[in-house]
Amino acid sequence: MPPLPKAELHLHIEGTLEPELAFALAARNGVELPYRDTEELRAAYRFGDLQSFLDLYYGLMAVLRTAEDFTELADAYLARAAAQGVRHAEIFFDPQAHIARGVPMGTVVEGLSEALDRGEERHGVSTRLIMCFLRDESAESALATLEAAKPYLHRITGVGLDSAEVGHPPAKFREVYAAADALGLRKVAHAGEEGPAAYVREALDVLGVERIDHGLRSMEDPELVARLVRDRVPLTLCPLSNVRLRAVDTLADHPLPAMMAAGLLVTVNSDDPAYFGGYVGDNFDAVGAVLGLSREQLRELARNSFEASFLEDDEARRERYLAEVEAYDFDGA
Repeated sequence: MPPLPKAELHLHIEGTLEPELAFALAARNGVELPYRDTEELRAAYRFGDLQSFLDLYYGLMAVLRTAEDFTELADAYLARAAAQGVRHAEIFFDPQAHIARGVPMGTVVEGLSEALDRGEERHGVSTRLIMCFLRDESAESALATLEAAKPYLHRITGVGLDSAEVGHPPAKFREVYAAADALGLRKVAHAGEEGPAAYVREALDVLGVERIDHGLRSMEDPELVARLVRDRVPLTLCPLSNVRLRAVDTLADHPLPAMMAAGLLVTVNSDDPAYFGGYVGDNFDAVGAVLGLSREQLRELARNSFEASFLEDDEARRERYLAEVEAYDFDGA
């Protein structure tokens, strides 16, 4: 039976780097990894918090050097995503992490685009590309990154904000988000994962974001929840990631059912699936089994994913995807 059609809206392409591909790229590019083999590397994917993950995540990026590397990375993700029902993906990338290693913006964007441009033909997945700023870098670095991206804006749909959240409030990036808005870019930001609900408010009020990535801690602020419901602000949740990074103790503790019951426009995504134990279909399976979500609740999550996507330039495509969700037969009859 084919999987439930869905969009993925919270996916870091660097977080899809599976150990096997990491070793293959390391060999191709003459990079020595501090792990004996793929098993030892996979065993290192045990994290106590967000920072312990980020340390490994950025270190492993050393294997990504050429446009071909980024093409191979994105194509591998699209193949896995398609097998789990993804019909549309809005993909984050972290140019500052690559530029700091001497890999130019153009190498990254052109390499990713080579795979994304043929994603629909090869995998049946339409795509958008979202450039993220690293919040633990300076605001000046973010502005320089936006400037470096200007020749490639025809490839980039929006901007986002990721990396270490605590101590780096959204307001730090007020200027670069205003500049991105002036360029016509869509705006999202990570907020309320490890940081407080106040960061969600700040992302909305100061940065003018249209979607909140994570937003778990919004539930601590009833007035904020009411606002998110009223304004239909999407939240891109990543359940397996939240467990791996200890944002929640176990999946059974995840607030997803309460968020749905509150009327929030929530979606389910995989975040960094190579590191967190599952791609988006695995996340759907896990929340369905552990949180006891009904088939119609899973359908609602799939519907939300397309409604929250940046497909305003192709409403016919959005309607076609939504029709696939409504027609989906869980019994495969």
